Amino acid sequence: MKLKYLNLLFLLLLIGCNQENTKQKPINTDEYWGENPWPEIRKKRIQLLLPSALKEANVDAWMIICRENNNDPLADHIGGENTGGTAAFLFYNDEKGFHSKVYSPIGESTALGDLNIHDEVVPVDRGKSAIKAATDFIKTKNFKTIAVNSSETNAVADGLSYSQRKTIEDYMGNDANKLVSSTEVVYQWLSIKLQEEVEILTKAAQLTADWQIEAYKQVIPGKTTDADIAKFLKRKMAEFGVKDAWAPDQNPNVNSGADRGHSHATNKVIMPGDVIQIDFGIKLYDRWVSDIQRFAYVLKEGETKAPEDIQYYWESSKAGNRAALVAMKPGVRGVDVDKAQRLLMEKAKSEYVMWSTGHPVGYVAHDVGPNLGGSQASHVRPASQKKLKEGMTFAFDGFHAWKRADGTEKTISVEEMAVVTKDAARYLINPQEELILIKSR
Repeated sequence: MKLKYLNLLFLLLLIGCNQENTKQKPINTDEYWGENPWPEIRKKRIQLLLPSALKEANVDAWMIICRENNNDPLADHIGGENTGGTAAFLFYNDEKGFHSKVYSPIGESTALGDLNIHDEVVPVDRGKSAIKAATDFIKTKNFKTIAVNSSETNAVADGLSYSQRKTIEDYMGNDANKLVSSTEVVYQWLSIKLQEEVEILTKAAQLTADWQIEAYKQVIPGKTTDADIAKFLKRKMAEFGVKDAWAPDQNPNVNSGADRGHSHATNKVIMPGDVIQIDFGIKLYDRWVSDIQRFAYVLKEGETKAPEDIQYYWESSKAGNRAALVAMKPGVRGVDVDKAQRLLMEKAKSEYVMWSTGHPVGYVAHDVGPNLGGSQASHVRPASQKKLKEGMTFAFDGFHAWKRADGTEKTISVEEMAVVTKDAARYLINPQEELILIKSR
């Protein structure tokens, strides 16, 4: 008896040791992600992309006002995220080339200069106005147009408050009529991503897709809810130290029932026969975001593959996504990319889908750039008339929608991410080719 007891004790200890050794070690996020590359990328974006953005927008100069507590949305794109007192950031082209000049409160100018982002940081004494100093300089130049952040169509280009705008106009005096919206400057600048940024977006896209595949492995039909899958993905985000690509309450959107649009995952139980959609995105380095969807079908008892109609819907939506990719190339309008996959939707007899085929993605899920939509919409967004350029990144869908037996609608929206290259476009990661099949247990 004693020998049997000792053998049993040894076996239990051995099992415990094996379990301990196989436990996944917590991710050290600092080691995993490394140093945040944003400071160097930001500097490079200002030096390489902003001069041409000003020219494309046909403006001579761009002035951004930064301040603490209610800062401009673009403050951290120009190094003004730590601004306390009001500072004026000025970017301009002249006969000598491109320049960046900042008028900063004297108490903060040293630290700003240490960032080594701008050509010149001019200290402004306490009690004096950085905006006045900037406008005084502007009036010594022969600028015809000065862009400021007032925009009716782009929220990130609309950071100038009413009082700031009035202050600028007062200091500009008779030259106030030279002020124009920065909408086009911001569009031309933010819509293009550097190669380093595309690489980061690729990593974000791959993690997003991998985690969705892992999430589908957790499904127990008849027990697991959409919300359970969403919670699993939230835990993955916490483990790897990443943030939500959009509103946390709606990321991820897991939907095994009828269409819910942009929404939160509910306690709907996943059942055999369901088509499951996961719409999910993560934010890396608190800066770059992904937007990827993956689809699965829950096999009914006796099924070894998806039914013919579901498979048809899947192939139809996948074909639309592929058609959109082929249409994406420099010089093509966003509305024409939308039309390329809408034509396939018509041939496949898909129900109408209100959503655009795609949208720019990068710093936010719905980023600045051409909208890939409008070919069948009741109203056409101005951005859909914009032409694609090399370096633009998109998240885009292929659609197929159908009426379910209960009269509700369901849509498969094969969503992938791509970058526009010199003469075409390419996926950032391998696209989903087959429906993920989940066996009933």
